[in-house]
Amino acid sequence: MRYILLPGAGGAGYVWHRVAEQLSARGLDAVAVDFETGDGHALAEYTAAAVAAADGADDVVIVAQSMGGFTAALAAQVLPVSRIVFLNAMIPVPGESAEGWWEAVGHGPAMRENDIAEGRDPDAEFDLDLYFLHDLPQEERDGLEQQEGEPDSAEMFAEACDFPGWPDVPITVIVGEDDRLFPAAFQERVARERLGVDAHRVPGGHLAALAHPEQIVELLVPGGRTAE
Repeated sequence: MRYILLPGAGGAGYVWHRVAEQLSARGLDAVAVDFETGDGHALAEYTAAAVAAADGADDVVIVAQSMGGFTAALAAQVLPVSRIVFLNAMIPVPGESAEGWWEAVGHGPAMRENDIAEGRDPDAEFDLDLYFLHDLPQEERDGLEQQEGEPDSAEMFAEACDFPGWPDVPITVIVGEDDRLFPAAFQERVARERLGVDAHRVPGGHLAALAHPEQIVELLVPGGRTAE
């Protein structure tokens, strides 16, 4: 069994490095995938990178973070997938684009409500530290800065995710209880509406895999906290 760990926007597999290291320490096969971003790179290229990372494995667990959910939808159609795991992920429906997802799931009102409840100004200029990096150790902040590359292409956001549906395999949804970009309650609702599953909460924000990898690994490993 091979874990294929897919990053979100920006394409840096670094967001999974602590989870991959802990899976490997348990004798499990895990690959944190890097996506080449920028113009000319969209879902087809990201999916090809995911498939290449599988490297012929006959049993694959796809684990997708944030916008990686769109790549997961396509990779799951061509890989021998036995399980899919989402972490603070965008969960698409067939034919949906990444740019269309936000309105379709009611993200704006949900984030605004959460900001107000937690004492943040919902109309303030977006602050990367406040919504992405607030709970990361300094060494992981520094590591992320070194991964900075081209932004995802406009095509990546605009392209419809053309897949027939999720394969009939166990699906696990993990949400960071302090995710300020995708509030936990919002993610739980989307998981129920789109997949019919209840989400598992773990400590941490949107990049929980860097801040609290141990709790995520426990939900990934055979015999861990989840019984799916």
